[in-house]
Parts: sequence; C-alpha cells; structure tokens
Amino acid sequence: MTLLQVSDLTVHAGPVPLVRGVSFAVERGERVGVIGESGSGKTLTALALLGLLDEGLRAGGGARLDGVPFDLLGAGDRELSTVRGRIAGMVFQEPMTALNPVMRVGPQVAETLRLHGTRPTRAAARDAAVGLLERLRLPDPERAARAYPHQLSGGQRQRGVLGMALANDPALLICDEPTTALDVTVQKDIVELITGLSDERDTAVLYISHDLALVASVCHRVLVMYGGRIVESGPVEQVLGSPSHPYTEALLAACDLSPGSHPRAIAGTVPAPADLPAGCVFRDRCAHADDACAQVPPAVAAGPGTTVACWHPRTAAAPVTAVPAPAEAPPAEASPAGDGPPLLAARRLTRRYTRPRRHPFAARAHFTALEEMDLELRAGQRLGVVGESGSGKTTLLRLLAGLDRPTGGSVERAGSGGLQVVFQDPMGSLDPRMRVRDIVAEPLPGRRSPAAAERVAELLASVGLPAQAADRYPHQFSGGQRQRIAIARALAPRPAVLLADEPVSALDVSVRAQILDVLRGVTAGGDMGLCVVSHDLGVIRYLCDTVIVMQNGKVVESGPVETVWNSPRHPYTEQLLQAVPVLGEALAGATGRQAATAEPTGAEALLEDGRGH
Repeated sequence: MTLLQVSDLTVHAGPVPLVRGVSFAVERGERVGVIGESGSGKTLTALALLGLLDEGLRAGGGARLDGVPFDLLGAGDRELSTVRGRIAGMVFQEPMTALNPVMRVGPQVAETLRLHGTRPTRAAARDAAVGLLERLRLPDPERAARAYPHQLSGGQRQRGVLGMALANDPALLICDEPTTALDVTVQKDIVELITGLSDERDTAVLYISHDLALVASVCHRVLVMYGGRIVESGPVEQVLGSPSHPYTEALLAACDLSPGSHPRAIAGTVPAPADLPAGCVFRDRCAHADDACAQVPPAVAAGPGTTVACWHPRTAAAPVTAVPAPAEAPPAEASPAGDGPPLLAARRLTRRYTRPRRHPFAARAHFTALEEMDLELRAGQRLGVVGESGSGKTTLLRLLAGLDRPTGGSVERAGSGGLQVVFQDPMGSLDPRMRVRDIVAEPLPGRRSPAAAERVAELLASVGLPAQAADRYPHQFSGGQRQRIAIARALAPRPAVLLADEPVSALDVSVRAQILDVLRGVTAGGDMGLCVVSHDLGVIRYLCDTVIVMQNGKVVESGPVETVWNSPRHPYTEQLLQAVPVLGEALAGATGRQAATAEPTGAEALLEDGRGH
C-alpha cells in the first residue's frame, strides 16, 4: 500500500529551479535510499515534503501522505504541524541545528511526546524520554537527559535527535544522514533500530546518505539524484550492483576504499543550479556524452523495476563501460617517518573532569576521559585514531591542539612550524559573518594581498569548490561544502602539523575521494605530520599508515594500519571492524532482506504501550 506519493516536485529560489520534476512513491514498510553528491537536491526534496524549506524557497507539484487529507506541498504551517513528529518524523544531518541549545536534551524529547498527546503528563513524558535515550545507547541516559546539547558529543547529540523523531512512532521516517556523526558500532545499532522499526511497525523510511554501503544494507530501493533530478531509480541490488547511468557508476568508483584501490573523484564539480547544461544534467562531466545528450533524456527501463534518465543505459544496443577516472597521478604516498625529533609528542597525557554536584551537599564526581598515554607524530606520518563516541578521541585531539589543559602529563611541539585543526562540526568553526575568501585567508600573512587571493583560489579549487564560492557566506552552503571550506582554511598556511577531527564525515563520496587525495598529497613531501580522528574505518585504512584504537579513554591497540586490520589482537578492535558496512556484502544480502530477530534491536522495546498514530 502506498504511503507517500510525490508527483513532479519542484523547488525554486526565485526563478532558478533547484529541484526539477521529482516523482516517486514509498510503500508502507519500504525503505528508500536517496544518494547523490552535495547540491544534488536530496535534502531539499525531504525538507519540501514537511514544509521546512528556508525563506525564499518555494515548492511546487504534489505530495500526498496516506491518512492526511491535504497535499503536503500546498499546506501551511498550522496543517503541517499535525503531521510533523506524529505521522512523519525527521532526523537532520547536523544535530546542533535541530536541538535547542538553551534547553536540556531530555525535556526536548519529552516535549515531542507531550505536543502530540502520546504522554499527557510531564512525569510520564520525562520517564519515556529517558527510556528512549537509554534504548538509543546513550551512556548514563539520566545524565544525558539533564545535559545541554553542547555537553554531549556529536554522536550523542544525533542519538537525541533520533529519539525525538522516533518518539511518536511515525508512519514515515525521513533520515537525512542520520549516522554521519556516529561511530561504526553505534551506527550499526541505530541502523538496526531503524530497520527493525520499519519491519515491525510497517514504518516507511526515506533514507538520505552519501554512504553507499550503508544504503545498500538498509534500503530496498534507491533513487540517484543529480542536478535536482532523479537520474536512476530501482531496487538496490540492481542500481548499485549493475548501474545503468554513468553518474551512478562514477559514484560507485568514488566510494571504493578497499585495499589496493584508489577511489576516483568525479571530474569537475556539480554546477550551480542556474548553470546546469541543457538536456542531461550530467553531460558536462560524463565521458559518454554526445549530441543527443543536449536533449532531455527519456526515462527508460534499464532492468527489473529500474528506470534511468540517460541516452546510454547499459541495456541499450550499445552498452557503455564504466566511466573512466579523470587523468590523475596515483595517490601520493607519505614519505617514511623520519628519525629526527617528533613534530608532536605527548608524554603520560591524562585528562580528568569534575562533574557538577547533583545537589549542594553531594560529593563531587570525577570522570577520566583520557588515561595516561604516550604518542609521537613525526614528519611524513599519517596517524589515525579510532574508537566509539566517548572513547577519548576528541579529548586527545583537543589536548594535542592546545585547546584544553591536561590534568597530567605534557604535550611538546618541535620547531616553529604551525599547527592547524579541522573540526567535526564545520558550522561551529566558521564565522557566519565572514565571506569564504576572508575565512580561508584569515591565517595567512597579508590576507588581503594578491598573493593571499591567489592562495585562496588555489585552495578552493583543490577541495572541489567553484571560484564564485569565495563571495558567499557559510550558511549558503551544504554541510559537506562547509567542511571543504574548513579544510581549505586549515591548509592555507601550510602547517607542520594538521589535526583533523572527522574531516570527511560530512562529505559525499566523490568529494571525499578528492579530499583524501588532498590530505595524502600535503603529507607526501615528508614535511607535515597528520593526525586524523574518524569513526570511518575505511577512511583511516586508506589515508593513514599507523593507527591507535581507543576505548574508554585508553589505547587498547596500536600499530601499522594493515597489521591491525588483518590481525587485530584486541576483541574491541574486532568488534569495530565487524561493524563496518561493506558494499559487496550488503548487495549480496539485499534480495529478500529480513530484519534480525535475535537479540532485540530496540525497536520492539521502544514502541511500547499505546504508541500509535
């Protein structure tokens, strides 16, 4: 039974179309993935369905939700408020934009329950909110409920947002990069929760992600978007296993981080909506474009249940081969770490925090975020740090950067070379009142000089941003584009040490491939040391030569990346590696996928006692 029917959806900014003629349906209990590069229209499509578009944007077309007596795209805020959070829930990409920074997390979840009458009293709503946070694996859920958003890690904040979206057991759950900020083990738990909810309660899921392996492991069908249009759609195993559109093939080539592979960034950049070419929107970047592509391509059948908007589907008389990678040098290898003094050294580094008293006469509680540890980073070395949220990764990075004081031990930096940091949340690290050219030039001497302007243009191009991006403000970019700006700023003064906290977590697969090559390239000369914190183990394996694995503030394993990956000695390392979604394995299990029924996913416990529409 069809739950959501979208017909000819458009989104305009003035006269410029940002989303063009998007049509699709979602059945009850069906999970539909939406993939594509940043700027392809994925998030705008989702926001338009719930009336959450920014001021100045307008939606057209039609969108009907079963059981709702009005068209979603023509409804006002008063009507849509009866749908949001009750019949349709949404998990946003950046949790800090979805959470009230001056309101504790527990009351925010409880407010969702009370607004729709699911829990009519404050006490019942409060208890249910704590229960939700517990089932979403938030450590010490009572404390998390009392915390403000800034007091939680990025992954913990995202779990709070997911709790708000799931609180009223919605018929439709829209997930916009719901696991971007989560480590692999918690990501696995959250995905199992979402899929379990879908299977047990017939909840439909619209799942937006740049992680193709994750989409393959979660979804039944997939929509591939580019330039505000759907260019290919069909069953996951068909579209991602045997793609017909050259753009889908290029996305798959860009996401391959397997050993010995080289992810291939798609040539060029996504054009601005006003600059899209006539006809096939991908033709300016496609190796197979010809004169026919200047016309709007028809939607043609390309396999069982699959359609593709291209003159060259693989099923045509003249099948195409995989899109060749753009001409480029092989990925740069770092020079072996030298025998000289380390650029950065931590000796017996420790960090303990004192928690506030719960009442005036209570004893102060202490929390050890980082046990005594030693670390060295040498020129040419690429060091990866992995572990779950709360394992101490970001605490370590802040101490190395001098942004926090250690409780014990010391951090020493050699020489006069600078140190730069790329933070996990790009919006929180960019001044919203500055244009991009000034943000990137800020760490440069003579930042208004012609030399600085030339350096800014070079950096923007290296991270895949068009030259005109220099004139815009941070809020005018997607999350992935903002992260590219942050990386460009960090590289601007050519630092001796680069510390990166989840540097590619917000990026789509094509730009991720480009940024990873940039980061490898800047260390190739052997003058820079790179320390990367990431929950994406594939990124660490591709980018780094050594790795340390952290759990509960301790280093449980360390060594060369390939040694740790191929022969992990600690059970925790094995657990992390087993939680990583692998595209081939996900596609093999896509047909006839069933929700796991052993060991409860949390969905059954979550949806208790009268939670209904």
